[in-house]
Amino acid sequence: MLYSVIIPCYRSSETIEHVVDMTREEMVRLGRGNVEFVLVNDCSPDGGKTIAKLVEMAKKYKDVKVVDLAKNAGQHNALMAALRHAEGDVIIGMDDDGQTHPSQLGKMFEAFDQGYDLVYGYYPDKKHSWFRNLGSKFNDWTIDSMIQKPKGVHTSSYYIVRKFVRDYSVQYQGSYTYLLGLFMRCTQNIASVPVQHFEREVGESGYTLGQLIRLWSSVIGFSVIPLRISAFTGFFFAAVGIIMAIVVVIMKFVRPDMSMGWPSMMCAISFFSGLNFLFLGMIGEYLGRMFLGMNKEPQYVIREVYNMESEGLE
Repeated sequence: MLYSVIIPCYRSSETIEHVVDMTREEMVRLGRGNVEFVLVNDCSPDGGKTIAKLVEMAKKYKDVKVVDLAKNAGQHNALMAALRHAEGDVIIGMDDDGQTHPSQLGKMFEAFDQGYDLVYGYYPDKKHSWFRNLGSKFNDWTIDSMIQKPKGVHTSSYYIVRKFVRDYSVQYQGSYTYLLGLFMRCTQNIASVPVQHFEREVGESGYTLGQLIRLWSSVIGFSVIPLRISAFTGFFFAAVGIIMAIVVVIMKFVRPDMSMGWPSMMCAISFFSGLNFLFLGMIGEYLGRMFLGMNKEPQYVIREVYNMESEGLE
């Protein structure tokens, strides 16, 4: 059985080789030494240091495959490129910074060998800032609300998945990829196990606030719940507005000298105008993604591949 380890690389010239070496050693220790590594350079903006390191590794190790993207595609699109080039019967998703530590693979394989199609390693204690942890909790709540995720399952970027799930997932051609949504379309036979979250070996997270928001918003493409929320919210405030109008008319009859209140009226106008623009923007996001999909915006653009003969699955 062949195991494929897929890793998106972004400013990881100082960490990626150590991560690969540790993972290779751990897989051998677990008796699963038939392994390949598919490393995707997501157009890392570090003056070519990351791709130079990856090419060096591809020349040094026969089990290392490298995909070099011509432009930054985002983590999930880069992972889609890796999935299409992975040939393993089992695929392992990891990060390039050492926080998804190979020493935790044994715990995940214990669950995987019980017959699950997908196993996530989740972190009861994350080595992130309080702000990043708060964002993670909000993201988890969003996923629980919008996607039919089995109860009690926790997700992360550390997972083991079977080949058939990969085969169905890579058929998705949209430019806003969200792997969790794709995986959930394929199977509900999912488990999660607690693993230790390690400190980053070098540097800090490459994610900016804008990138994190963009990554979180990818869930929109896999649920119509935000549109339903906007419809219910609109109905609720319309009903409240009608009731308030009736109350104001009645009070005007009871107290003819009552002032209608210009400031309160302007506050109400500002609030409801903002609400309208919020939901118009949400609808526009859906329409924009449909437009980009119809224009076949690519998920990623490959500049070159190393240590592989084919361009991967289509």
